[in-house]
Amino acid sequence: MKEKIAVGVDLGGTTIKMAFVDESGNMIEKWHIPTDITDGGRNIANHIGASIKDKLKDTDLEISSIEGIGIGAPGFINLENGFIYKAVNLGWENYPLKDDLEGITGLPVFVDNDANIAALGEMWKGAGNQAANLICITLGTGIGGGIILDGEILHGANGMAGEIGHITSITSGGAPCNCGKTGCLETIASATGIARIATEGLSDHPESALHQRLDGKERLTAEDVFISAADGDEWSNEVIRTICHHLGLAIANLSNGLNPSKIVIGGGVSKAGDQLLKPLKEVFAQFALPRVYEATDFAIASLGNDAGVVGAAKLLFNQTSKK
Repeated sequence: MKEKIAVGVDLGGTTIKMAFVDESGNMIEKWHIPTDITDGGRNIANHIGASIKDKLKDTDLEISSIEGIGIGAPGFINLENGFIYKAVNLGWENYPLKDDLEGITGLPVFVDNDANIAALGEMWKGAGNQAANLICITLGTGIGGGIILDGEILHGANGMAGEIGHITSITSGGAPCNCGKTGCLETIASATGIARIATEGLSDHPESALHQRLDGKERLTAEDVFISAADGDEWSNEVIRTICHHLGLAIANLSNGLNPSKIVIGGGVSKAGDQLLKPLKEVFAQFALPRVYEATDFAIASLGNDAGVVGAAKLLFNQTSKK
């Protein structure tokens, strides 16, 4: 019996990552193409289809061995029909991605939000270690999230579950968020938020080493803060304690309601490793129920840029196994 193969697609604003992935989660081949956002992104599905066809020839795989395509896409998605309501970075609005791609390739296509797909990838083959109940949080320019319950992505009433970055962390005031609210967790614990907090308080800390790190640069980065903190800079360490307080409280509150066995932290900020995890776990222990705390393990995401394609392949296999 021929082994089933999925095409995993991670659709980004500048790059489309793709991979042939077998049922065991092994990547047979991975590659990427640039994202063409001209003409309102209408060429993207054609480019994905053509690229898959070309790669099949390169690898001597037959189209008959491909089960279908799983795709993680940004934006608001109708999970039943793969309809993209809005994906600003791609120029899509009310776009039938699933129907278009199925028509072009002749393969079944399943679409989900890119953050959910990354969580599924980490759960299946990454730091989640196949935990059936998992929260994955990516700390990058913004904050993304995906929640896995009983091995399935939690979507909620209309696909909005997992918007962890928009938990209101500051109830009065706070920095404005791109979503239109103020005080969202994303404005504090993202890479952007960490740099903002460090910069705004810098004038009150003339002794901080961050002054030297800012010298000659347009702005501070989250990496600057963690490097200075490791060197003993007190203001940098205070910034890290602040962001970990808000992030740890949010994760504890989520965990008290969901009771996960694994919290996976990814994104650029996660490169800080234990420098982030140690204070974060201390705050989590303070606010999580004791039995919730006992059941929960923290880990740094391990798949990196492969999480999306691996998770997209897993989405395809999960969906086709139900038919």
